[in-house]
Amino acid sequence: MKAIRRILVCVKNPAAKSLPAVTKGAQLAQALQAELCLFQSIALPPYLENEAAYLNDALADAERCTEEVCLAALDGLARRTRRRGIMATVSAQFDYPVYEAVIREAIRLKADLIVAEQHHGHRAASLLHLVDWELLRLSPLPVLLVKDARTYRRPRILAAVDPDHTYAKPVWLDREILTTAREITTALKGALHALHAYPPVPLPVVSSGVLSERRLADVQARSAASATRKLRRTLADAQVRGAEPHVVGRHASDAIVELAEELDAAMVVMGAVARSGFKRLLIGNTAERVLDRLSCDVLVVKPEHLARRVAPPRRSLLRRTERVAPVML
Repeated sequence: MKAIRRILVCVKNPAAKSLPAVTKGAQLAQALQAELCLFQSIALPPYLENEAAYLNDALADAERCTEEVCLAALDGLARRTRRRGIMATVSAQFDYPVYEAVIREAIRLKADLIVAEQHHGHRAASLLHLVDWELLRLSPLPVLLVKDARTYRRPRILAAVDPDHTYAKPVWLDREILTTAREITTALKGALHALHAYPPVPLPVVSSGVLSERRLADVQARSAASATRKLRRTLADAQVRGAEPHVVGRHASDAIVELAEELDAAMVVMGAVARSGFKRLLIGNTAERVLDRLSCDVLVVKPEHLARRVAPPRRSLLRRTERVAPVML
């Protein structure tokens, strides 16, 4: 696992009264001794997509003014952060869609983690906002989706692993999940929990009476014992010690949500693999239901070698403005 040394925080509105993503991004940066990068993507109106429109001096002036206003607001946030001994940079640019702009900036800065606040507003039931979902799906970097405004205070962090490698998930993805969760847990002086949700006994087998009660209890006990061995072996392979193991005979989408609520977890760390076609849609819908139901923060980890397939900026005349300030002790 690559150590987290640079954190990109997406700032939707620097003037907002509450900025949980900035607060938690700064907490992580301080705990991990990482650099904090505050970034705002300024939406590009569709009717101005044609770069020729930007040759107009009035529009160019308006763009510069808008960027300066955004940078000034971000600078105000960064100054407060630097007082805590955290190195902070700020950047703002015209680009769209937002999720692609964020990924492009993260790759340009060689960030190790993206922190974004969950979008709110009208959306279909049981579906994440498009920006959130696309950011989680497309980013080659780990993405922390902030859903809870409370700051981290010796947090309980739940790492959801899959030793059965359902849907042909790579073996080493569990290692990435666990080592990332351990790094953050240690930095925040929290408690790490590891969950393996194994397939329950099929309901038709139970309801039809195919198995006697004694035989059913034996099958359930064997399944639980096998799941426990797999989880302990996964923890040992990842060289993660001190994690509290949990094995639950339920579907992952239910087990993760219920255990997170039971533990009052501050963060759930999960894995994701980019797929294409029907498989991506099928698996994506399951993950989306879990993400939408969780009330705590969600950190989605990706394989280190994941291809960076985000498109280039939509504007070839895009100007980029960035400011870097030294650490203030």
